[in-house]
Amino acid sequence: MSANYPASPLYIGLMSGTSLDGVDGALAVFPDDYRGGPIQTLASAYVPFPAELRTEMLALQTAGENEIHREALLANTLAGYYARCVEDLLAQSGVKPQQVAAIGVHGQTIRHRPELGYTRQTNNPALLAELSGIDVVADLRSRDIAAGGQGAPLVPAFHQAVFASADAVRVVANIGGISNISILPPRHADARQDSRAVLGFDTGPGNVLMDAWIGLHLNQPYDRDGDWAAGGTELPALLETLCDESFFSLAPPKSTGRDLFHMDWLRTKLIKAGIGDAVRQSRDVQATLAAFTATTLADAIVRFAPDADSVYVCGGGACNTHLMRQLQAALDTRSHGMTVDTTASLGISPNHVEALAFAWLAHRFCMRRAGNLPAVTGARGERILGALYPA
Repeated sequence: MSANYPASPLYIGLMSGTSLDGVDGALAVFPDDYRGGPIQTLASAYVPFPAELRTEMLALQTAGENEIHREALLANTLAGYYARCVEDLLAQSGVKPQQVAAIGVHGQTIRHRPELGYTRQTNNPALLAELSGIDVVADLRSRDIAAGGQGAPLVPAFHQAVFASADAVRVVANIGGISNISILPPRHADARQDSRAVLGFDTGPGNVLMDAWIGLHLNQPYDRDGDWAAGGTELPALLETLCDESFFSLAPPKSTGRDLFHMDWLRTKLIKAGIGDAVRQSRDVQATLAAFTATTLADAIVRFAPDADSVYVCGGGACNTHLMRQLQAALDTRSHGMTVDTTASLGISPNHVEALAFAWLAHRFCMRRAGNLPAVTGARGERILGALYPA
């Protein structure tokens, strides 16, 4: 691929995350000389996953019978949902497939073991290229892992490009299934910010345990606005037990996922905390899980970005009003004057940030520019991320 590969500034990003709820997509303009700042978003779309697909994705998080075959079928099914999301974006915008330079697609993570040298995102990018008629850039994490990195998080570089302030330290907190933060130093007007100063890492669970718990007890996919948690009472002994996990004391770079934070992990913590009747106290457990997410986020922010003036939240957690209040309260007890808002106040909807990040990564690939930040992932150096599947 030559440096002049893309004939179009149009890119699509597709993201399906740890929450297993569906595909977020965005169609955006990235001129060839794009270096950062505002992005023109032409269309956004969301395609939900049916319950049976979520069940199969969750089942593949752990070893099981005939899993290679099942994963291959899941990859084909996912490609169909990704293609549907692309169709929605093109229909909204009036853009033709041949006008789009590339699709950047994350795939669905079913294993993330960077300490063993691999990560696995289920996907069939060749089928997506066939269905959409658009070049696809996929497998965006493995090159960083090959260079000794965590392969995650990848979004801090994008956050720095679009959200950095000229004169203040900002934190962008993505609360999806897992929470991660990007700590963005000021970008001075007279010089482009040195990317090595950006810090980003996973802080622990976001919605993953809350979603699993309400699904178990109320058969709901998530706690809308955090209403169920808001009506419960936090259990201090349980919160202390949840926070007693070695991951939280690790220094970055670090990343995590369902490989660590899952229902069996939670059940073990419930037993250790002496929660004998989890059914009777189920709402209190939900309240404590919300406090757990807020506490671990706030601890990480204050520890590594004590001079930040604002925290901007994106991802599904930004829609959980109770969790947003919990995060503000947790920060208030640890810092002075650090405010919590969503990325909407910076011009990008919280629900569009990750999809746009993968459109940005596709653009970086096509322009032969690095997509990782070694200071964030721990890789030996900057790397061009992804593999191309031509239409």
